[in-house]
Amino acid sequence: MCTAATYLTKDFYFGRNLDYEISYHETVAVTPRNFPFHFRETHDLETHYALIGMATMADGCPLYYDATNEKGLSMAGLNFPGNADYKDPVEGMDNVAPFEFIPWILGQCANLKEARALLDRMNMVNINFSEALPLSPLHWIVSDRSGSLTVESVKEGLKVYENPVGILTNNPPFDMQLFNLANYMHLSIEQPENNFSKDLSLTPYSRGMGALGLPGDLSSASRFVKATFTKMNSVSGDSESESVSQFFHILTSVEQQKGLVHMGKGLFEYTIYSSCCNADKGIYYYTTYENSQITGVDMYAEDLDSNQVVSYPLLTGQNILMQNKTK
Repeated sequence: MCTAATYLTKDFYFGRNLDYEISYHETVAVTPRNFPFHFRETHDLETHYALIGMATMADGCPLYYDATNEKGLSMAGLNFPGNADYKDPVEGMDNVAPFEFIPWILGQCANLKEARALLDRMNMVNINFSEALPLSPLHWIVSDRSGSLTVESVKEGLKVYENPVGILTNNPPFDMQLFNLANYMHLSIEQPENNFSKDLSLTPYSRGMGALGLPGDLSSASRFVKATFTKMNSVSGDSESESVSQFFHILTSVEQQKGLVHMGKGLFEYTIYSSCCNADKGIYYYTTYENSQITGVDMYAEDLDSNQVVSYPLLTGQNILMQNKTK
């Protein structure tokens, strides 16, 4: 499963944890403006906004897990099993396959307002990329510095929710996730007061007791609560270093360690990578499970008028800086 988050200081930041049991050889991919996106059921995009994000390259095409365009609009797709429902093509609609959704929106939209307009006429169609790469059940978060949307294609149709917290995990559907936050409205960053009984003299015995009851398990509903509480109360300076560091700390609060979620056959779900994109500057930062050093790729260091995707394999080996040397 996964967690996506937003964060705003001087700049706008967007990223996610990708939690899964296997890797598909992810790369940081920069798609320039003149790389043609060919869609299965709707018109192609021969030119579009440039994108940077995490993708699997398949037949020369970047299949984006998460991405940001040159205007600062960002998206991520997260697992949504049991609820995602894709449709047959409908005449008069923009029929877009799930693997096409991120480039379809980010290629054409500069902001959430423009994304909302495209979503009004979009139909999510049930078309596999290939036999080897069938569709995944997904829902999406779409964000810029003005706010976020959650997009879910379910049996009832395409649902578009305003997302006031800028967080997305997995199941249940987003409206239920928001409703569930009311169960935790008593949480606080302050030390608690004694409301148990006026006849008892009760005092806190530890720091942090205002957050007693904050979930710590790895379920998607619990991660939504914890990531939202952490993000909504986060404090940092507005420098790039402080902002990026704080963003990764938000994601670390809900990361998954190997061995805690057994998927059978000796496989365990874990946080394969964590990302943080400065959407204003087009710089994509990431860490991997075994490499906690932050690595960055700058979209604007590439030729954005090219027609060739540039991709950077993830640096996955741990990089440890020794401050002294063995004698």
